[in-house]
Amino acid sequence: MNIIKKAGDLNSLVDYQDGSVVSKEIIKKEKGSVTLFAFDQGQGLSEHTAPFDALVYIFDGQAQITIAGKQHYLKTGQTIVMPANQPHALKALERFKMFLVMIKA
Repeated sequence: MNIIKKAGDLNSLVDYQDGSVVSKEIIKKEKGSVTLFAFDQGQGLSEHTAPFDALVYIFDGQAQITIAGKQHYLKTGQTIVMPANQPHALKALERFKMFLVMIKA
């Protein structure tokens, strides 16, 4: 696990790959984690649930995030909370990068 030890730019920590979703966990603790993602256009995560609230922050591009059947369209600089135990899915309307903060306690 790489822990950021100096100031930097989120965009430089995870790179896009054609036809893929790339993830990089930068903090993993017993009580939560922070993971960066880079989604190529058209890629996504199918509907699933998580037992903990998760904060999503889009730091590049645009995404469609569906939570409990309701679609939300987010772009660079926007954030949303995906509540625990609510079905959610993500889709890249164009390439996008996000960080996901999951708090387990």
